[in-house]
Formats: sequence, structure tokens, C-alpha cells
Amino acid sequence: MAAPAVPQLRSSKTESYVDNKRKEDVRQANITAARAVADAVRTSLGPKGMDKMISTASGEVIITNDGATILNQMGVLQPAAKMLVELSKSQDTTAGDGTTTVVVIAGALLKQCLLLLSSGIHPTVISDSLHKASVKAVDVLTAMAVPVELSDRESLIKSASTSLNSKVVSQYSTLLAPLAVDAVLSVVDPAKPDLVDLRDIKIVKKLGGTVDDTEMVKGLVFDKKVSHASGGLTRMENAKIAVIQFQISPPKTDIEQSIVVSDYTQMDRILKEERNYILGMIKKIKATGCNVLLIQKSILRDAVTDLSLHYLAKAKILVVKDVERDDIEFITKTLNCLPIANIEHFKEEKMGYADLVEEVSVGEGKIVKITGIRDMGRTATVLCRGSNQLVLDEADRSLHDALCVIRCLVNKQFLIAGGGAPEIELSRQLGAWAKVLHGMEGYCVRSFAEALEVIPYTLAENAGLNPITIVTELRNRHAQGEINAGINVRKGQITNILEENVVQPLLVSTSAITLATECVRMILKIDDIVTVR
Repeated sequence: MAAPAVPQLRSSKTESYVDNKRKEDVRQANITAARAVADAVRTSLGPKGMDKMISTASGEVIITNDGATILNQMGVLQPAAKMLVELSKSQDTTAGDGTTTVVVIAGALLKQCLLLLSSGIHPTVISDSLHKASVKAVDVLTAMAVPVELSDRESLIKSASTSLNSKVVSQYSTLLAPLAVDAVLSVVDPAKPDLVDLRDIKIVKKLGGTVDDTEMVKGLVFDKKVSHASGGLTRMENAKIAVIQFQISPPKTDIEQSIVVSDYTQMDRILKEERNYILGMIKKIKATGCNVLLIQKSILRDAVTDLSLHYLAKAKILVVKDVERDDIEFITKTLNCLPIANIEHFKEEKMGYADLVEEVSVGEGKIVKITGIRDMGRTATVLCRGSNQLVLDEADRSLHDALCVIRCLVNKQFLIAGGGAPEIELSRQLGAWAKVLHGMEGYCVRSFAEALEVIPYTLAENAGLNPITIVTELRNRHAQGEINAGINVRKGQITNILEENVVQPLLVSTSAITLATECVRMILKIDDIVTVR
């Protein structure tokens, strides 16, 4: 009786044998694709990193050094590689800076994962160990960090200039860094010190001049001309400003219909009525003492007609028309006034007050500046200049990164050294920790530690130094207890980076490591791609 039972067992074994080849292939393909994306941005890491020139389908050219921008513009099709693009986006929203770093770390981790997988370690084991290692890494970084006070303007400027140094506009970092710091500090609300909304800082880009001419304006700047129809004013002192959302033009019917006018007297009556209607509105506006009107763009009909502009000019009211709908909130917050939606609600208490509203020529265009605002809200406006569109866009992106760095410091008030110092220190401490762990975990954590060395390695490589000697020397210095020893790219040697003022917020490093690990764990767990048609 025992004999027939044997083949049954064997058959169940053959059924339970699953071909793992495909799963390994899918993993391999995913990891290779994601690494290709990481290698594409690797050369743009650090102050000596190269810039990328991206030519879009519409023929537009973008020159940038910002990891998130590069990946955003790259048309990545492979699903796993898309995850790296998402990764740099999430780093951009969390920290704002370190978008290249996060992708490079993820690429290095994936490379180590391939080696571990080929040694026959199960993906779940690798994934769990990576998670443990990343939690430990965040603890190590937090222990290394130096607390910073918001009143300490110097430290804030140092970290902003570190962020700007790797950008195309790095030579202007002495100007842009203090500007970014002042802008963020002017919008921080003392009641809620840890919340900074970067939408309260408006960057107005204007062609002409050089980046040197970039300035922060205490007040408002419109990238528009004052309407000059029939001798409109271009300068107004002691301005009473109203932001209106209604139209100063003859009313139209709500439904599509045509009015047939049969004789001239009726036509004159229509024109006369229009005139009276507009004059009635303008008299009401003038009665409140308002002398500057900001008129919101209207979709339904013209916000202002030539006739109404003529009357407004006669009434000595300065007009800025076509204000974007999205800007209304920012404008009312800055001027400390309320938007007026109907002529009946035109009251004096809804207006804002400023010392001066004037039109200024900038480059080939003109802008409207409002300065000396009474009870100004917590906002800031930066007027960004550049000699051509490419430089201008890049200055805008770099400034955004610098603002984000300061925002990180406001949220989490700790600084950490830059220049590859934290990564090497992590690598060293995690390596030591791996020796304590048992079994496969120790093996995986050691790989994680090795992967982190990619940052100093790449920094050295991009600066044209010998990466192997530099990284070995760095390890040696850290083993002797110099926690803040990092690569000084300008001198091409290893120095104490904190003394060289190369600093970054703690949040940038910690979020880079946690996000990269999360992304890699996700890619590891995928064992098949199913395409749904």
C-alpha cells in the first residue's frame, strides 16, 4: 500500500514548483531601467556638476541643474523608472532641495540590491533590512545635527548659498542667498512659526538686466503697464487702492440675442445710456476717495472699455487692468484690503493704502510698483531679472530651491554638514552596526552602508578629483573621529566642511534617505508587470 503514495507526493512537488525565472527577469529589468534614470542625473550632482540641456517636443530649450526639473522633462516610459521621477518630485515637495541626491542614492541602493538578489537573498528580507537601516540612518543624522536659531541670519544664509552653489547661477549666490532668507523671514508668522507658505512669496520674472539686478520689493509688483488710454496717470502718491472684480463697461444681456436699432435717435439713446451708466459707476468710485483701481481680468465681457478708461483718466484714477484671477488672493493679503465684487459694495473700509504707486521702466517692458503699504500683510515679492529667458527660468528655479531650504530650517531647526560628510559618517556607523546584527540582516545593512558612499564618490568624480583616493581618505578621517570632514570641491581636498560654511538643513538629508529607501523597497517588491489593454 505504501508504494503508490510515493508518485503522488512527487506529482504535488512538480506542481508546486514555480518558474522563478520570469520574476527575476522582471526585477532585473525594473532595476536596470531605474538605474539608467539615476545615472542620467548623476553627473549634475554637486557644485561642480554639469548642467543638462533639455529640448522639449515644442522646441523649447531648458538648461537646468535641478534634478526634479530634469526628470520631469524627460519622457520616461518604463513604469519602474517613472517611480524615480515621482521620487524626485516628492523630495521637491518635502524638502525642495536634494532632488538629484535622492535619485542618486536610490540608484546606488538598487545596484546593491541586484548584488544581494544574485546572492540568493529573498527580496522581502532585503526590503525589511533596508527599512531598519534607514530608520537607524535618520537617528545617526539627527545625532550629528547642529541646532540653529532663526535669529541667526548668518547660518541661514550659509545654507541657502550651499543650495545655490550647485546651480547655474552660483556666481550670484552672495546676492540671492540673503534675499531668500529675508523673503522667508518676512513671511514667517510669529503665531505659527513652523508653517511657511511659499505661495506668500511671489517671484516676478522680467527679462533684461542681469541676475545682479534681482531685488526684493517691500510691497507689490505687477508685470503689467498702467493703462495709458486717453492720458491715464502713471504715478500716484498717497494711494487708496481698490481691488475690483466687477466690470466698468456697459452691461450685456445674459443670453445671446441681438437688438435691432431702426433709427438714429434710438442709437443715440443707447450710447447716452451707456455713458450715463459708466459715469454713474465712476462717480460712486470717486466718492469713496479711491484713486488706484486694480481690475480683475474678465471672461464674459471687457472689464473696461475705452470710454470708461477715458472717464477714469478724467477722474484722476490710475488703472491697472487684467489682474489675473489667481493673484487676487495674494494682492488682497499684501494690501490688507478686500476684493470688491459689486459696485454697491464699494466702501472705503474695503480699500488698501500705500504711499506710492508708480510705473517703472524695466528692460524693454514696464512694471507697476506699489510701495509703502500701510499694515502690509506677511508677503514678499521678488523681482527676478536675467539677460535671457534660459538664465531667468534657471534663476527662478534656483531661488525656489533656496527658499525651500530656508523653509526646511524654519520647520526643523537643525543644520548638518554638506560635502559628502554625513553620508560617509552614516556609511561608517551603519557598517559598524551591521557587524552586530545576525544573519542576512547584517549582510543587507552592510550593502546599504556601501551604497551611501556613492554621494561623496560622485561629488569627487564630478569635480575631476580621483574618487577612490578621496573616498578612502574620507573614510580614514571619519574613522579617526572627524565627523564633519567632507570634500572641499573648490580646493580639491578634504577639510572640515562646517568651517567652510557648506551646510544644509537636516530635513533635506533625512527625507532623501527615507524617500530613496521607500522607493527602492517598492521596486524590490514588484515581481511581475501586467499590462492591461
